[in-house]
Amino acid sequence: MLLTVDPASATPLFQQIADGVRAEVIRGTLGAGSRLPAAKELAESLQLNLHTVLKAYQMLRDEGLLDLRRGRGAVLTAQAAVLGDVAADVPSLVARAKAAGIGAAALSALIKEEYSR
Repeated sequence: MLLTVDPASATPLFQQIADGVRAEVIRGTLGAGSRLPAAKELAESLQLNLHTVLKAYQMLRDEGLLDLRRGRGAVLTAQAAVLGDVAADVPSLVARAKAAGIGAAALSALIKEEYSR
């Protein structure tokens, strides 16, 4: 797994880490059962504070993508496979929206509205 962060970005570092893990899942590089590096190891390799990595891991845990267990580490759950499957449907939805002249903001609003039902 290759994660990078951009300290100059307006996106918080913990968010960049979580986004990077999600991107690896969507690409198929990581799947259910994959172990992520120990938080301390990842923090050292990215030259970040341990708590930044822990916050990213906790965010992924709260989303149901990551199982954190003492002594077992951080392991991606079966939900990771579902994320990959749903992500595969997105390009066709975006293509339909573009063809209909629906912008990204309007499409996002439609998705948020449907999701909140």
